[in-house]
Amino acid sequence: MKRWRTASLPGLTRQSILFRRKMDARVKPAHDEIKLPRRREFVTLLAGAAAWPLAARAQPGEHMRRIGVLQGLSESDPEWSRRFGAFKQRLQELGWTDGRNVAFEFRFAGGKPERLPALAAELVHSAVDVIVTNAAQPIEAARKATSTIPIVMASVGDALGAGYVASLARPGGNVTGLTLVATDQSAKRLQLLKEIVPNLVRVALLWNANASGHRLQLQEMERATPALGIVLQSFPIRTADDVQGSLQAAVQANAQAIVTMDDPVLQSQRARIVAFAMAQRLPVMSEFRPATEAGTLMSYGPNQIDLWRRSAAYVDKILRGANPADLPVEQPIKFELVVNLKTAKALGITISPSVLAMADEVIE
Repeated sequence: MKRWRTASLPGLTRQSILFRRKMDARVKPAHDEIKLPRRREFVTLLAGAAAWPLAARAQPGEHMRRIGVLQGLSESDPEWSRRFGAFKQRLQELGWTDGRNVAFEFRFAGGKPERLPALAAELVHSAVDVIVTNAAQPIEAARKATSTIPIVMASVGDALGAGYVASLARPGGNVTGLTLVATDQSAKRLQLLKEIVPNLVRVALLWNANASGHRLQLQEMERATPALGIVLQSFPIRTADDVQGSLQAAVQANAQAIVTMDDPVLQSQRARIVAFAMAQRLPVMSEFRPATEAGTLMSYGPNQIDLWRRSAAYVDKILRGANPADLPVEQPIKFELVVNLKTAKALGITISPSVLAMADEVIE
């Protein structure tokens, strides 16, 4: 598969140093008289020696901390490996190394959201210092499991609209992190699809009815469709087992294209969605890059790997004593349009030069 990118796209504390200088000053050559410190000086030295371990504990490497990771995808999913790799690398750059001063507790739902409440409860029971997760259902499971352990959102559709935080500037609870504000991108995906697929009218939408962010995106899309001359056909799913039936229903409804909202449930089924769509010669617009790498026509949305990398900064601050209620929720800074030309050719679709010029990556 050929790809090309367009032009657009622990040290000593001050106290311990002073302590060592004092001690060095008292070390005399063997032929000199050794003077014992007076009582007041001796007490001062003892206080400094006792304080050093307390200060050192604030330095990475001296105290093992435990990070709980709640993930909707399976452990073997290559996309998960890339996201966690970016997160782990950034943590190490910030001074936290796996096995030295941090340990990870993983829980994977494997695309089965019904497992999430029990998995979140396990992490809380294991007394982790912080929980990192992404997407609406894992975040909601973590919130129900604990109101005290900090929860870092690596990404979620709309944290404010879903009620996970009181405001972006002051979250106000135990949840903070990054929100996609995905509702703002939903209309853009429809516009891109309309530009690529001639005479597009009927669009099937696959979305997770249990995901609060998806419900918000649906509302945004419904507001955008009249101006685009599109009829949106809604096919909600609740589990991975619902995907095949929804795809077949879309064909029966004479859908001309499919749009997916990519949460862990639908992402875990991306190969199935691509195989079905190609057999039916239906173009698919997805939300994130992994689906387009699997064979959908294109995707437009935030770079998830970058979001996971940025979430490490929240974990770093929380492990150093910051209150999640005071850490502002941030938004994506990297959006990417990925086009799969191989899929386009197989479907007989010509991608206009204007769309290719906007693309951050083209897969051939």
